[in-house]
Amino acid sequence: MTRSSKPAPPIEPGPVDVSLAATLIGLIAFGVVMVYSASAVYASNMYGNGYHFLVRQTVFALLALAVLAIFTHLKIDWLRTSTYPVLLVAVLLMLAVALGLGRSAGGATRWLAVGPVNVQPAELAKLAMIMWLAHSLAKKAHRVRTFSIGFLPHVIVAGLLMLLCLAQPDFGSAVMIGLLTFVVLFAAGARAGYLLGGVLLALPVGYAAIASSPYRMRRIKAFLEPFEHRQGAGYQITESLMSFGSGGWTGVGLGDGRQKLLFLPEAHTDFISAIVGEELGFIGVALLCGAFGWVVLRGLRSAWRVQDEYAGYLAASMTLFIGLQAFTNLAVAMGLLPTKGLALPFVSYGGSSLIVNAAAAGIILNVSRFGVSTPKEDTATTKRKKPRPRLRAATGGAR
Repeated sequence: MTRSSKPAPPIEPGPVDVSLAATLIGLIAFGVVMVYSASAVYASNMYGNGYHFLVRQTVFALLALAVLAIFTHLKIDWLRTSTYPVLLVAVLLMLAVALGLGRSAGGATRWLAVGPVNVQPAELAKLAMIMWLAHSLAKKAHRVRTFSIGFLPHVIVAGLLMLLCLAQPDFGSAVMIGLLTFVVLFAAGARAGYLLGGVLLALPVGYAAIASSPYRMRRIKAFLEPFEHRQGAGYQITESLMSFGSGGWTGVGLGDGRQKLLFLPEAHTDFISAIVGEELGFIGVALLCGAFGWVVLRGLRSAWRVQDEYAGYLAASMTLFIGLQAFTNLAVAMGLLPTKGLALPFVSYGGSSLIVNAAAAGIILNVSRFGVSTPKEDTATTKRKKPRPRLRAATGGAR
């Protein structure tokens, strides 16, 4: 493609994608309602206050809405210049947790205590990895198909963050970082042979990580035969499946679920979708899946329409980040994947996950503002064919 020697005039931002913004705000509000419904009995039993998680999640939701608004209006150039500082902070925080300076719970050390709030550095690491991938791939656009420049550096950085996740241990976050890196490199046009080779090398490493860990092997057995391990490792998934099954088409009614009565562990966090299935039924779950599907569709549309390569990579990566998390969480709760400990974006209880996902969503909305022409632009370009976006297709042909 021949480029003009004259620099392109700056594109004035237009309005945000209203339907996408409304869907995101709706998911955050829905999360507050469902966290209260799923946690009231547990909170009353554990803390003597049924509103314990509701109050905290409401505060997190308000902060998330503020983060969403801020990132929607930040300059894209500022985001790009902050790539390396954010990545450095994420690595340092992950190192602190891996060295045992964090708070332990459930056999893992994944949190750093900041006053009354527990911060999970792995969530920031995912965001930092995406920002760096977008920056690096846009900078190396013409060499992305090479091994030493387009493939190897990205795999090394991803591998470092994955190792830090496994040191906590947080196998789910490690898998998510690896999967995001693979998908983004594929979309950017990296050679399929390199990606396939990376997968083949990663398979024995993943198998060793699972086989060497008794609790991960128990999870695999519970996934394969949950009802055979009903009173052991399969307890959580069988209770989740019972929750979905008892909801039927329309559910038992909001607030009337039974599995949250101390039967289903993590009902307000990783398995909150099971409570949605029980109380709102198949229709409620279908609408929830439809909302996430709409977020993915509109996010990828924004990435495709924007003219800046970096912004396109950024929006596409953030969209896949949210979409893959939602898919994995729902698949785990429905017994389609082994338990991984990933939250349902915007809905599960947790401040770190909610705020990081709000930042990712704000970046998608930010990019959507540059995919809509202003009236002044339309007048000037009525007779001129709109240029195709510079974001590469998944086939990755060299330019």
